[in-house]
Amino acid sequence: MPCLGSARLISGLRTVPVSTSLHRPCSSLRSSCFSVSSSIARGVPRRAFSTIPHSPNNLFDYTSGRWIINDALRHAERRRVFDVDGLCRLAAQSVDRSPDDIVDLTKLAEGGFNRTFLITMRDGFQMVARIPYPATVPKDLAVASEAATMALLRSSGLPVPEVYGYSPVPDNAAETEYIFMEFVIGTTLSDVWFDLEEEEIVPVMRQLVELESKMMSISFPAGGSLYYAQDLEKLIGRPGIPLEDKRFYVGPDTRLPLWSGRRSQLDVDRGPYENVGAALAAPAHKELAYLKQFGRPLLPFERMRREAYRYQEQPPSDHIENLNRYLLIAPSLVPKNPALGRFCIRHPDLQPGNIMVSKAPDSTWRVVSLLDWQHAPILPLFLLAGLPQRFQNYDDPVSQYMTQPSLPKDFDELDEVKKSDAKEVYRRRLVHFHYVKNTVKYNKLHHAALKDPMGTLRRRLFGHASDPWEGETLALKVDLIEATENWETLAGGSAPCPVVFDPEDVRKTMKLDEEQRGADEIMEELRNGLGCGSDGWVPTERYEKSMALRKQMKEHALAMATPEERPEIVGHWPMDDMDEEPYM
Repeated sequence: MPCLGSARLISGLRTVPVSTSLHRPCSSLRSSCFSVSSSIARGVPRRAFSTIPHSPNNLFDYTSGRWIINDALRHAERRRVFDVDGLCRLAAQSVDRSPDDIVDLTKLAEGGFNRTFLITMRDGFQMVARIPYPATVPKDLAVASEAATMALLRSSGLPVPEVYGYSPVPDNAAETEYIFMEFVIGTTLSDVWFDLEEEEIVPVMRQLVELESKMMSISFPAGGSLYYAQDLEKLIGRPGIPLEDKRFYVGPDTRLPLWSGRRSQLDVDRGPYENVGAALAAPAHKELAYLKQFGRPLLPFERMRREAYRYQEQPPSDHIENLNRYLLIAPSLVPKNPALGRFCIRHPDLQPGNIMVSKAPDSTWRVVSLLDWQHAPILPLFLLAGLPQRFQNYDDPVSQYMTQPSLPKDFDELDEVKKSDAKEVYRRRLVHFHYVKNTVKYNKLHHAALKDPMGTLRRRLFGHASDPWEGETLALKVDLIEATENWETLAGGSAPCPVVFDPEDVRKTMKLDEEQRGADEIMEELRNGLGCGSDGWVPTERYEKSMALRKQMKEHALAMATPEERPEIVGHWPMDDMDEEPYM
């Protein structure tokens, strides 16, 4: 058994004291704002928009958290120097104001792809300016597509911030891409999410499902992402496919897996997709082109998963083989119900941090805006279907069988810790239950996609064929095996499956999958112990404590290891910094 196994890592984790009171993740929006002087542009004083002196790093650098892995790299990816006075002048122009009206520029939020600022005028008017990080891709298309997407959805009656102005290129006075938009008055749902009672959860879930039904009822002539016609001509030199409203066109798909790393250099089809088959096949052809041009043997990016491969680099040829298998079955992934293949749009990340709410006079929470439409895809409905990640609770049989949730009968007799745990389980069940219940009532076509017994498998196959290769092909291969085992139900016809696996290959693959699921569980336990997210992010105030604990865990594992095991621990410890360049 190789060294970095379950027993040693769990031992290293569990013998170190850890505080894991992390039930309420930090909100990324409107939690802590940084008031900064916009009189500083590249460090040179100009117009005094604010009387509060601050370092320009408050503007240009990421200050909302740290990473326990590759912290310097993550910050470098997010450092964006721009002309502050230029941005303020452009913002004022976008709402027909004078730059002299601006009295303050405040950092409002720092997300995964953008930095957001609040601009305040002398008369109290406020607006939002948002700029992408240098590492955000595809920067120009993402900005242009989001501006058009928000405009279309707003014109369709959805609560989306108004866009005042935008630039998908940095050729402007601010020297950066940007979007100026309405500042929505309200509370981020994530700020109250864990305090909601059942009578508050029910109407919020109903409103969200009703809004999803409205957005998913908008039909599109093709798949990809949405743009204004003039932006497509400017950015890619060719038109897309027009909507009935001729201001808008469907153009290239901005989803991240199509553009990450060196994939942005590829000349491949990213849409618009004129039919469902093209939408299913394009991501796999993209990854095949990447592997042909840049592929090389790699260890799995997730270092906890390397043990199962005996720390041997994996050849890209295995993934190429499975991508070609996927392309053989892709035409059969289209559901027989043609309505499920209709192109539609859905929020790319519907979670509490992107939902603004406000208390109504009757004290119920009302959804007042849906934020962050960057990378929003237009795809066949059956590929967009599914419960939003933060609202689903499929690991719980009570939710799986849509049983009406309730608190334990002995709830009043439990101690405070057990009461808190029981209330959290109850809340998760409530959210799942009422999302599905309202979908049955208000979004029947989405519910039809959810009821498809092969719907989840179709989406997994598509997703794993789209994902960037990071040294493993296991997820896609497991999906393909499941497809062959359920071919009649999946394909809905009598044609034989074009993919066949050797029984011994299936046995070994499923055994490997079981090992890797165990490794993933250990990794999740390790992250929970360190109090970090899946990418290693921690709140700034917790960083030093998490780093000290990370060091302590590794030292403990090394102390327990044999001389033969120590080099593998040193070379593959999952929380050390690493070279990410081979995986780009």
